Amino acid sequence: MMRTVAAVAVFVVILALGGMWYVSQSGDKDQFAQCRTSQVAGGTSAIGGPFTLVDGDGNTVTDQDVLTEPTLIYFGYTFCPDVCPLDAGRNAEAMDLLEDQGKIVNGAFITIDPERDTPEVVKDYAGYLHDRMIGLSGSPEQVKAASQAYRTYFKKQEPEEGDEEYYLVDHSTFTYLTLPGYGFVEYFRRDITPEDMAQRVGCFVDNM
Repeated sequence: MMRTVAAVAVFVVILALGGMWYVSQSGDKDQFAQCRTSQVAGGTSAIGGPFTLVDGDGNTVTDQDVLTEPTLIYFGYTFCPDVCPLDAGRNAEAMDLLEDQGKIVNGAFITIDPERDTPEVVKDYAGYLHDRMIGLSGSPEQVKAASQAYRTYFKKQEPEEGDEEYYLVDHSTFTYLTLPGYGFVEYFRRDITPEDMAQRVGCFVDNM
């Protein structure tokens, strides 16, 4: 558990370091400056990028195929007992609030537990949360590559003795906003409310 806390703490520090550098380098060139409340060391280009995964119908898809609208991306797993359902549900609620404002934002739930989360399982899970939330799985290598692109952390815990199929997965809990043509633009911590998330995402959508 201490390793998990330490790893997440390091990630937060990495995100925070270099904030002033990013602001000074981007200056007036950042059309989303008024929307940002977080900074990323090295700028937003340091997070995100190409990935190849598998959708719920078994099709191999890339980021170009699925991130065609503003999208809230979350890395989690369907066996997660508490954090993932709350975070993904919050994202779905924010999507509904944005839709009420005439802003269409999609969701993507990317598993970090492909061993149990088959494409079909993740499809059902994401679809239950929202009809515009896509579930993505893939091979362990594909999932790891996508996770590394977004600088997320996950680590499988040891299974329960006598039950190899029951185990938890430690993981980071950020949600990432991507925009078509821009890629990653912002991340959100898990303590944000659906209303605040919708307001902040709406700002980015309005300034595209």
